[in-house]
Amino acid sequence: MQTTNGLAIASLVLAIVTLCGVGSILGIVFGFVARRQIQASGGTQKGDGLALAGIIIGFATLAIMIVYFVVVAVASTSSGGALG
Repeated sequence: MQTTNGLAIASLVLAIVTLCGVGSILGIVFGFVARRQIQASGGTQKGDGLALAGIIIGFATLAIMIVYFVVVAVASTSSGGALG
């Protein structure tokens, strides 16, 4: 009987619920660890798709947050000259 890897579930949940980037990073790490555990289980564990989704969503949300902070930083440094 196959069981779903708990880290795969945690990876997906943490990647979706981004806690100022920490959730994304943990989702990525847990996803990679879960995929290794699933491959090493010899077919007794499932959840590879959940772990992969956690990795992809984690990277995507982390990239969005980085772009957001860069845009805010650039806007805050250049807004002084534009308004005034």
